[in-house]
Amino acid sequence: MAFTMRAVKVPRNSASLEEARHRVFDFFKQACRSIPTIMEIYNLDDVVTPSQLRSTIAKEIRKNQNVTNPKVIDMLLFNGMEELNNIVEHAKQRHHVIGQYVIGQEGLVHELGSKDQGNSDFLKKFYTSNYF
Repeated sequence: MAFTMRAVKVPRNSASLEEARHRVFDFFKQACRSIPTIMEIYNLDDVVTPSQLRSTIAKEIRKNQNVTNPKVIDMLLFNGMEELNNIVEHAKQRHHVIGQYVIGQEGLVHELGSKDQGNSDFLKKFYTSNYF
């Protein structure tokens, strides 16, 4: 199986915010080009679509849209490249990828909140009184 990623190399520092911005776009393109490989490696066809993964990548990048220091952006890009390389090189297991990028944090919290709705009042009181 041919991998599209090469070993992560430390790039030179961005000279300006504009250069760092272009690097972010290049990273996004590279991540989107890796989606078919990721889908094949982790057998994600039954769980998620490529467009959903693409939007998850965009959401992860947009989390840091308020960062204006080029050195911090370079550090975040390096961490993103390292994460992408680990995923493409199959250094993670399927449930790690699904839990982190398909379900996400909001999905786990939402799923945990709905489990107590079917319990009776007796069980709710029993559980609250028996937790240490």
